[in-house]
Amino acid sequence: MNAPRHASAREQEATHLETIQSRLINAIDDAEARLSDYKQDIQEQKTYLAENRDEMDHIEKISSRESIDQMVKTGDALLAQKGRLEKLQRAPYFGRFDFRREGEREASPIYIGIHHFQDHATNRTHVYDWRAPIASLFYDYETGPVRFTAPEGDIEGQISLKRQFRIQHDTIELMIDSEVNVVDEVLQDELGRASDANMKNIVATIQRDQNAIIRNDEAPVLIIQGVAGSGKTSIALHRIAFLLYRFKDTLSSDDILIVSPNSVFADYISTVLPELGEESVNEVSMESLADTLLEGEFRFQGFFEQTRALLEKQAPELQRRVAFKASAAMLEHLDAYLKHVENQRFAARDVWIEGRLIPAWLIEEAFHRHASLAQRDRLERVIRDLEASMQQEYRYALTPDDRQQLQKELGAMAKTRRRTLRQTYKAFYEWLEEPALFKPGSHGRLEYNDLFPLIYLKMKLERISSPYARIKHLLIDEMQDYTPVQYAVLNRLFSCKKTILGDARQSVDPYSASSLTQIRRTFLGSICMTLNKSYRSSYEIMQFTQRISHNPDLVAIERHDEAPRVLHFTSRRQEAEGIIDEAHAFLDSSHHTLAVICKTQRQAAYYHEQLATAGVEAVLLDERSQALSRGIIVCTAHLAKGLEFDRVIVPSAEDKTYHNDMDRNLLYVACTRAMHRLTLTYTGQLSTLIEAASDTNSAS
Repeated sequence: MNAPRHASAREQEATHLETIQSRLINAIDDAEARLSDYKQDIQEQKTYLAENRDEMDHIEKISSRESIDQMVKTGDALLAQKGRLEKLQRAPYFGRFDFRREGEREASPIYIGIHHFQDHATNRTHVYDWRAPIASLFYDYETGPVRFTAPEGDIEGQISLKRQFRIQHDTIELMIDSEVNVVDEVLQDELGRASDANMKNIVATIQRDQNAIIRNDEAPVLIIQGVAGSGKTSIALHRIAFLLYRFKDTLSSDDILIVSPNSVFADYISTVLPELGEESVNEVSMESLADTLLEGEFRFQGFFEQTRALLEKQAPELQRRVAFKASAAMLEHLDAYLKHVENQRFAARDVWIEGRLIPAWLIEEAFHRHASLAQRDRLERVIRDLEASMQQEYRYALTPDDRQQLQKELGAMAKTRRRTLRQTYKAFYEWLEEPALFKPGSHGRLEYNDLFPLIYLKMKLERISSPYARIKHLLIDEMQDYTPVQYAVLNRLFSCKKTILGDARQSVDPYSASSLTQIRRTFLGSICMTLNKSYRSSYEIMQFTQRISHNPDLVAIERHDEAPRVLHFTSRRQEAEGIIDEAHAFLDSSHHTLAVICKTQRQAAYYHEQLATAGVEAVLLDERSQALSRGIIVCTAHLAKGLEFDRVIVPSAEDKTYHNDMDRNLLYVACTRAMHRLTLTYTGQLSTLIEAASDTNSAS
């Protein structure tokens, strides 16, 4: 491409941008005027209703209220449209391609943006929403022959030009044509930017494999296995935005639920959907879900507390309890135990109704026939079956009194040797001849690993009133941290479509992790898609982390930056001073976020105190934290999962801190949070998990 042509193209694009901005301003002014008219009309209607209430009949009042409600709804929709136009005004579009449909003589320029913009006077579309069918061409093809599926069928044609932009209001900051490898250059530019306190949308840099995941609208269960930094959470959220666009008549934000690992992560991802023009969706943690299903009847520890105990205490018995309850065998044992409980909880006997015998064997047969139902529903179905048997055998129709007698008799049979849910669960381990596997904490508080086995029994033995019946799509993040029993509960609780994502290498608790194979076994018929390219960290950081935990499938994007540093100190005090120096260097840089990521909460509290004593402002995250902010944070690897930072410091990287497989996972998670700079510090003997990864620098 020669310089004069490029300059001319840029001038043409600048003129086009000016035209679009002018039309956007007119559209915003028009929306503002219409909103003002609606506001005035609504007020006049309310005033009329108030002043004439006594003279209006019932039908007139209803009609007036309905008219006001309709105007309010229309006004709300117009206000949302105005908001989208204002967002477009800040960056009207990010891409263009010139498309000539098969059979047409000339190509038309198609501009792609975060929202749709149409001139209603001329019915001409100036900007296409990134989720529109035609926009898939931008992500899936370079120049040449193309095809996409529209509502009217498959459409073929040619792309003769592909161009990407970075625009701020009236200024084109970056413009690149496809001849100079659009995706790589724009992506490199975006990845080189500093991070923020919230996840950003990636509509301008979606890759072909990511686009395939986002636009998959058929899979009943879609599992996304993605390496660290592959953008799997962002892709899942963009997928939700696409589904809301694709099925806007039948799917709303209220129909979607996200199961997220903690409140900090939930806050971190909370701005993505609003940025994409959709309302935020509801989010729930597994602890909140458990508390709801158990109706607040049980006190229990959280996942964070269990993980902290595993990391900070030498507790082989706790490890054994957690590992056993996280195994696939646990689910098999529970199902076998449920059959045993059935036999213990129901003792059938002969029943006489008006001189007619209903034998015990018939009652027991009917009871076992409906084993999948909760107890109350089950007994109702048994009565229905027995009533049909009486009609067939004796030609006798049960009277209401007969049904009441039968219900009373069955209730007495079901109460035989009845236990509370807690007693039933405790008896499970006695039945296994492993009573030590159930160990309540102080004041009878349950361990986290007991929660979902208990819920599983409750769902099978009792009726659970689910507040999630209307959910049409469930998104589960950090899939590797949930056990087979937890997945069995989720699968029974949510019969809707699901998007499940995570990375088996990023489990912070290998005692209770699920493999991809186990997850797929739970969700039969699921489709699994993989993301192997890592975008977050620089090439140097990813090469470093590959030597900590090697993944032969991982492909690191070649965005180069400083190599990670491993600094040795002669004392813990000197190490703290070194971390304080790193914090000052960060504050003097153009970067926005620095995380000091520790193995344990105790270590995090120590380094946070050292920073505070030195006058360095930092935020300490724990299980009560609700949000992430710019600046310096101190946290554990468990809480850092899913987040990213410009700079990361991993302190106490000696062998006594990081030495086993669980520590390897934690170290890998901590290091892969870094986008641009990674520093590890230690005293004493460097961890053998790190020795092979880098050359050590002495800072003593």
